[in-house]
Parts: sequence; structure tokens; C-alpha cells
Amino acid sequence: MNKLIEIKNIVKEFDGQRVLDGISLDIYENEFVTLLGPSGCGKTTLLRIIAGFLDADDGQVIFDGQDISGLPPYKREVNTVFQKYALFPHLNVYDNVAFGLNLKKEPKDIIEQKVSRMLRLVGLAGFEQRRINQMSGGQQQRVAIARALVNEPKVLLLDEPLGALDLKLRKDMQRELKKIQQEVGITFIFVTHDQEEALTMSDKIVVMKEGSIQQIGSPVDIYNEPINRYVANFIGESNIVDGVMPCDRRVIFDGHPFECVDAGFAPNEEVEVVIRPEDLDIVPPEQGKLRGTVKSVLFKGVHYETIVETRRGTSITVKMNVSTDQPVVNEEAGELIDADSFYLDAEDVEELTDAKIIARANAQAWKKDTEGGVSISKISYSIRPENGRYPVTFRTAAGTSITVDMIVEDANRVQSEEYQEEIYAVNFSKSVDDIKESMTLDNDLMVWADASAWSLAPEDDGARIRITDVIYTFDWETITPGVYDITFATQGMEYKVDTTDRTEPGDIVGLQFTPDDLHIMKKG
Repeated sequence: MNKLIEIKNIVKEFDGQRVLDGISLDIYENEFVTLLGPSGCGKTTLLRIIAGFLDADDGQVIFDGQDISGLPPYKREVNTVFQKYALFPHLNVYDNVAFGLNLKKEPKDIIEQKVSRMLRLVGLAGFEQRRINQMSGGQQQRVAIARALVNEPKVLLLDEPLGALDLKLRKDMQRELKKIQQEVGITFIFVTHDQEEALTMSDKIVVMKEGSIQQIGSPVDIYNEPINRYVANFIGESNIVDGVMPCDRRVIFDGHPFECVDAGFAPNEEVEVVIRPEDLDIVPPEQGKLRGTVKSVLFKGVHYETIVETRRGTSITVKMNVSTDQPVVNEEAGELIDADSFYLDAEDVEELTDAKIIARANAQAWKKDTEGGVSISKISYSIRPENGRYPVTFRTAAGTSITVDMIVEDANRVQSEEYQEEIYAVNFSKSVDDIKESMTLDNDLMVWADASAWSLAPEDDGARIRITDVIYTFDWETITPGVYDITFATQGMEYKVDTTDRTEPGDIVGLQFTPDDLHIMKKG
């Protein structure tokens, strides 16, 4: 197959923002190539540069061995079909299709032959005299394709031409477009954000993100061997879980080792494991490689989308006491001071320092007129490693002071023997303003509660485990004084399964898969 287009290091910026970042791509004769990505990824910009409607800031477009970067659109052997078909409403179907040929002043009999052939190709023979406004969206799109193809370009560029059609018509036109491309035998470059369109129609898919190419490959390769998490999630649906490759063709995830077909990773390299929902089978619990509980079942017409939870995250719930306490004002010194009562467990008492007490109480002082910070110069307290309430006083050099409680309680810890992990957090107090002014509330809640989790497995040596969920029911923008439950949890594990087997929420099931069903990706 001969190389038709070489795109070399194309760079394009708009208003100082780079939308194409060194794009390089080879396109061959008779290929159906799809540029796939979300809005704003640069796919349409790249198409317009190939067409000549935009100039690249850097790089080259080589067409059939010739640099065409400086050529205007009308001198390029390409035609474009846009999402808005730009047909002439005052002309009938025949005259729309013949428009370009008339501009070239081709002989009338040649025009008639070419237009008739194109209308037969797109299934519109007999519609020659029909007005454009009397045709459906799908018919108008066929006219636009015929008008572009009648000029016999070497490349047809299609910028989301199916976007305005309804679902059924769009699926019909996907098949028609592929058929037309095969019959005319020219290169199609198709832009879409629809993954199904790309998988259905393409010989080659170019997955784009933020102005760069993530992966190039056939639909089968892109779907079965995604190069990273972005591609795996963008092309179809995926279960993506963290894992470790102890050696070639063996991976550990969800707490169990499994055979796989991947190799070439470093020993004990951390990886990501992709399992497509259709590659998982629901079986009796004793037959599954994994065992879990059905959380939800959604009927999708030809299959059930079933969520199976194989493990719950280890969780802990604490109390957050929210008040409207106001800062203490020292009018004479022109200062304000504020602090919150806070909770400790007995083990924390021996490790207390002034800095830790200030941090846990969120103690701060400031000037009334400038709001500039004022140092807390003295902390007074007496505390024992026993349950109870112990006052602590914070004071500035000017004598501005506030007293709050350090509350010692039994350690608030939850251990999971099944998952070999422990999670810890303490009750805490905050003001309404603290909550409303938080910029990153989930993170602040973890800090205020001193929430943390770690592994109990001997081989992990107390390694930290990430808290992935912070659960609460209040609206931070309208919160009022009161006591609120805050739950912190480590990551659970659940899988989406596409199956024809009907289950019910709460059922205990097994999940079965083969080594070929696992695709291993490098982290990041």
C-alpha cells in the first residue's frame, strides 16, 4: 500500500494556546482513517490543515510526495464534507452535485455521466430534480457526499458528517459510508467523537487528546490493546484495576494472582489491568476466579449491565461538630483570635507538641484592620493520657486569647482482617465558616479528622493505603450548626459485566475470565 499523506510535526496555536502539539501521521491510499477524540482535542483543526483551510504554525503536509503546506484548498486533491452540508437551497439535487464540474467547465455529457454515476452510488438515482429542502437529513448528507466525490479527489475529508442525524439513520449511514469508500477506492479521513462510529467504519483509528496522538492502530488493536487508561476508557467501556506483575505472564490484582499473556514488564512492576465488561462471565460462586455480590442490574435491551462488588472498602465514620463560634476580639490590641476544639486518642497525648496543637485546633490570630497574621506566642494546657476534656489556651504577645477543649477519647480505628488493612480517624469540630470557605472540602475533611489508612499485611511493612472516598450528606454551601457523620473509606473493588444471564441485587456470584481477557498496561 502506497503512502499518500505524510503529516510531519504539525503545530498549531490559537491565542497562545497550543491545540496541535507536534502531530505526525502517515495515511495510505484507500484507507479509511478516523481521527477520534473529545471536543477540543484538535481533530477538526488537523483536518482543516490537511484541507488547506488553516495554515500550520510549524510542520509540513506532504501529499503524494509533494509539500502542499502552502497550497490553497482549491489546488489540493481533496474535498471536504462538513457536518453542516452547505448545500445550495436554490439548486436541485442534480445542480448541487454538478456545481464543481460546472465551475471546471467540463463538457455537458461528461457532467451528466459523472453526476448520474455518483447519484447511483449514493442511492439517489431518480432524485435529480428534487429540491434540497424537500429531502431528509440523510438524503442531504448523501447529496453532499456525491458533490464531493464527483470531482474525483484522491482524499475525501469528512468532519463529523453524521452528527446531525438521528441514531437509526446514523447507523445506516455508517454502513453506507464504508460501502461508498470501498466502491470508489479512495482515502477517507473521518473526524468523530463517537467511538462506535470509529470502530464500525475505520481501517485505522487515530486517538487524540489535548492536541496529541495517544495511539494509532486498527479498531481491533485499539480496542483489545489500549496503550493507556485514556484510550481504554475512551474506546468502549473498561474495568481498570491496579495490579502488580511479579513476572512475565502473571499478574496480581484484587488480592489474587492470575495468569495473563503479557510480558516485558520489570519484576514486581505496578501496572493497570484492563478487563472489558463483555469478557467477564457470571458463574456460580465456587466456579469463579473472583467472588462478589451483585450491586445493580440494568437491562440494556440485548444484555444486562451488571455491577459486581468483589470487595468493599474498609470504612470508618466520625462525628463533625459544626458551630457558629465567632473569633475572640481584643479591641484594645486590635486583634482577633480563633480556634476549634479537637479530639485525640490517648496514644496521641505523648506525641503532642505546640505545633501539632495549633494545627489540630486550626488556631490563628490576625489584625482587625489589616487582617495580617499575628503569631500565637504562648499555649497553656495540662493533659493526661486518659479520656476526658482538657482546656488549652492560645495567647498572642498582646494578650489576646481563646480557650478550647482537647477531647481525649478511645482510639477510633477499624481493622479488616479480610483485606488486611486498618483505617483511623477522629471526631472533630469546625465552624460553619470553615466549611463554607473550604476550597477542597474532601481533602480538608481528611486533614481535620486526621484520617489515614495502612496495610496490616506483614510483607507491606505498614504501607499507607489511599483513602478514596469521603462520604457525607450535607450541602457545604448551606450547612447549619449541628453534628454530622463523615465516612472515610479505602478503595473498594467492583466490576461491570455485560451478560445475558439475569441476576438480582444481593446475589453472590463468581466472575470467570481467561488469560487472554486480561490486558496489562503500564502505569501512567
